[in-house]
Order: sequence, then C-alpha cells, then structure tokens
Amino acid sequence: MSYGPEQHAATFVGGAAGAWSVERIDAVVGEVLPAVPRLDRVDGHSMGVWALRGVSGHGRYVTGAEKATLDAVSPPLGRPEATRAALIPIRKSARWWALPQDERRAILEERSRHIADSVPYLPRVARRLYHARDLGEPFDFLTWFEFAPEHAPAFEVLVQLLRAREEWTYVEREIDIRLFR
Repeated sequence: MSYGPEQHAATFVGGAAGAWSVERIDAVVGEVLPAVPRLDRVDGHSMGVWALRGVSGHGRYVTGAEKATLDAVSPPLGRPEATRAALIPIRKSARWWALPQDERRAILEERSRHIADSVPYLPRVARRLYHARDLGEPFDFLTWFEFAPEHAPAFEVLVQLLRAREEWTYVEREIDIRLFR
C-alpha cells in the first residue's frame, strides 16, 4: 500500500522485544490486549504477540488555523528526555461513524474542545495520531504520546480531561498502555 507525502505508516508491536518496556496495559472500555513485556513502534510489519497498524497524515478534523497552532507547539517524537510513553488505541461506536462529518467535528471541537484544551500540554507532550479504521484494524485510532517523567502528571490531567468530554461517550473500546525506556 502506498501513502501520500504527508502520511507515515507505523506498526505498534507488543511482544518479547522492543525499545519500550511495558509498565501496564489497562482496559478503559472493552477487552484488554494480551499482556506483553515490550513494545516497539516500527515502520512496516513485524511479528509479536499482537500488532496494531495505523497511518498518520493530514488532520481530518482540524482547521488550517488549528493545524498552524498545533504545528507551532508540538515537539518532535524521539526526544532523548521523553522516556515515558503511552499508546492508547481507541475504537468509536457505529453511532459516531453514522454522524455526518460536520457533526463529528462539532462534537470533537466546538463542544468537547479536544484540540483547544490539548494545546497547553503539547510543549511537554509529543503526540501523533494514527488512523487505523480504513486499514481494517480492530481500533479506529492509535494515539501515541511521548513525554519526560516530570511531565507524567500533566499527561494524566490531559487524559482525564479528554475522557470527561462528550466526544468520549462514543468510545466503545479503549486500551491504555503505559511505557518507559
């Protein structure tokens, strides 16, 4: 499969090897993934106990102004001080996907303020969203975050803030995988 110039494929592989040690795997909603000691984020395919694939690319729900704001404050992945990470795969309900695009956007930002309320955390937390729904994967989105240990409390606040919003009421499966290296 080929991807456009702004798209990047990634596979998150849980198994016996990988750059990240797994601290915990919790089911927030729905079934948990099998426990593994390590996780790796790789380009392409790899074998493990489980593998989740996704593609990053253009923001489906962001305006041009929001993208410019996010780009200005988003740190890159792979910073040496970012020795903590979280992989949070999410699957939304059929009810969510039955909504028209403009209604999903209204829930995401106008009502839930997902983007606006996340911006203050981004200088401390690097993130990337991978779309997986169109690949036939078990999750719609794979959300990847990296941060320094001293920013772990801020990350916890961000996650709880987002889970308390209307947008989250459409989540039917979410796994919270915490990692360190």
